[in-house]
Amino acid sequence: MIMPMTIRAIKKSEPSRLKAATIRIGAIILALITSSIFILLLDLNPANVYMKMVQGAFGTAYRARETIIKAIPLVITSLGIAIAFRMQFWNIGGEGQIAMGAFAASFVALNMSDMSKPILLLLMILAAMLVGGLWALIPAFFKAQWGTNETIVTLMMNYIGLKWIMYLQYGPWRDPNSLGFPKIANFTENAILPKLMGVHIGWIFALLLVAAVYIFLNHTKKGYEIAVIGESINTARYAGINIKRTILIAILLSGGLCGLVGMIQASGVNSTLSVEVTGGVGYTAIITAWLASLSAPVILVVSILFAALLEGGSYIQTVFGIPESAALILQGIILFFVLGSEFFVQYKFILVKNQNSVKKEVV
Repeated sequence: MIMPMTIRAIKKSEPSRLKAATIRIGAIILALITSSIFILLLDLNPANVYMKMVQGAFGTAYRARETIIKAIPLVITSLGIAIAFRMQFWNIGGEGQIAMGAFAASFVALNMSDMSKPILLLLMILAAMLVGGLWALIPAFFKAQWGTNETIVTLMMNYIGLKWIMYLQYGPWRDPNSLGFPKIANFTENAILPKLMGVHIGWIFALLLVAAVYIFLNHTKKGYEIAVIGESINTARYAGINIKRTILIAILLSGGLCGLVGMIQASGVNSTLSVEVTGGVGYTAIITAWLASLSAPVILVVSILFAALLEGGSYIQTVFGIPESAALILQGIILFFVLGSEFFVQYKFILVKNQNSVKKEVV
């Protein structure tokens, strides 16, 4: 008699770096093969399309700058989310924290425009980080005090933050000189981030923060406490860690980094405040943070590659005259395989004999 079998997924012991890298490389190869089939259905040459995607992201100095501009908010937001995720606090509120950071920075820029540029920019940065951090602190307080579900609270707060910006844009902050268009006045020159090598200095902030977050999470006492809480609340309690205070500090930092992104986007990219200031970065950063396994240096690399994928996808629309939906499908296929590979890095499938079924047959 053939014994019935079932397939189960079980968690692997810590995989070696070589094995994990092999799985991820294999996923990328499969993604390219699958994407090639889709490209062939569009009557295009896959090799030519991939080459044009790379050219679209890095082919000229201008395109490389555009890729970097897209990568900057991804890097910093991913760093903020990684701090929260390391503690297993699921901060899905990056969008709202970016929006509120942009609001705070814009308030300073619009009402204190007579200040000198260095002081004004510093105040905008501090205001953005403070308000972004406080916005994230609300669900963190509820979580620490009453054990609420932070995923739901942070997600719902995104809508509050974005609707608040929309209210300002269409209401009290609407520029009377915009000829009826719902637009907030542009910032004055001293509220605009300066450029270095053709890109606003947000890229310097990003590099410094990668180093700072890496040191904080891996080489400080507070970073260790965050990791312990993420592994086990009971272990943290036994070790004498002040759990509530650590949660609040970590989430204040997480929201503060997201708030800083709001300031950078409003000042360095848009030169004003608008409801499009987030650009979906808060959600995309969740993907990049996970792909990087919450490692700050890897976040830098993954964010640049993700930005290149977006920039290259936009470029091939123009070159080959394909619709935006086709470019998004290509991006989605690649992401599907890359994200899916993380499951196979952590888990494996095994065949298990179904003993219950055998007993029933015997009976």
